[in-house]
This record gives sequence, structure tokens and C-alpha cells, in this order.
Amino acid sequence: MTTRPIIGHTIADSRPAFDATPQPPEGAPNVVLIVLDDTGFAQLGCFGSDIATPNVDRLAEGGLRYRRFHVTALCSPTRACLLTARNHHAVGMGFLPDIPIGFPAYDGRVPHTAAMLPRVLRDHGYNTFAVGKWHLAPRWELSASGPFDRWPLGQGFERYYGFLGGRRNI
Repeated sequence: MTTRPIIGHTIADSRPAFDATPQPPEGAPNVVLIVLDDTGFAQLGCFGSDIATPNVDRLAEGGLRYRRFHVTALCSPTRACLLTARNHHAVGMGFLPDIPIGFPAYDGRVPHTAAMLPRVLRDHGYNTFAVGKWHLAPRWELSASGPFDRWPLGQGFERYYGFLGGRRNI
């Protein structure tokens, strides 16, 4: 519980107070999201595949599996849906951010009014980390000079290891 500071005429008459550092509630679950591009549900053992995925199966047994999640047939719109809990058109990701067409729902930029899950988790005391392909910012925002607000660290992740665009040439 946060107490209010008392400001007196002197430091001796005053009492400081600090806001509490956000912490997840006792017993709060860990949150792990795994997104695999260009695969179907049948590619993971936890969804009935012949491919053995024991570690993924173990995670799925103790967690939540989306069986009716809105998949959009494109990686960036699907990722935008998952991270914002909104329809991909409502967050400007009707298509890939590499080819925005400048019309509503197709500008390739998730608005700041659509807070992503990592920001909400971080603001409630969770530590957040992402690895892999981002592909949620227009290509002209991916240079070393930014802007950085649509990059993973600008969307709530504290750490990120991966590549920002849709593909990586080796």
C-alpha cells in the first residue's frame, strides 16, 4: 500500500513516501507465448502431431492452448492479434508492415492506444523477454536511427534478441 508523503515546514516535519514497485500477485502464473510462423496446429505434438515435441508438450500440459484463436494466414497480422488481443484490422495490420498502403487498417503501424501484452505485463511487475522475428513495424522504421517506439523494447519488452524485419538474409 502506498502512503502519502507529508510535506511540513521543515524536513523534520516531513515524511517521504515512495510508490511501491509493481509486483505480480502472489501465485501469479508465468506467461510464455510461442508463435511459429508458417506452420499449422498439426506441426506440434501438443495438438496431435506425429512429431515428438516433449518440452512443448510439457509446457502445454500446465498451461493454456488456444484452439480457436483467430489466425490471419499472415505472420504479422496474427502476431498483432495475439499481442494486442484485438482484430488485426483494428490495429493497422491488415497486411504485412513491409507493404503498407496508407488506408485505415492497412498502414502497418500498431497504434500506441493498443497496448501490447508485454507492456501490460511489464507495468504489473513481470519481466519480459522476446526472441525471434518481430515484423511489426514498417520497413522505414527499422534503421539504426529509429524511431524505436514500434520496436520490441518500445512495446514493453525489456530484452529482445532477434531481427526486426520479416526475413533475414544470411
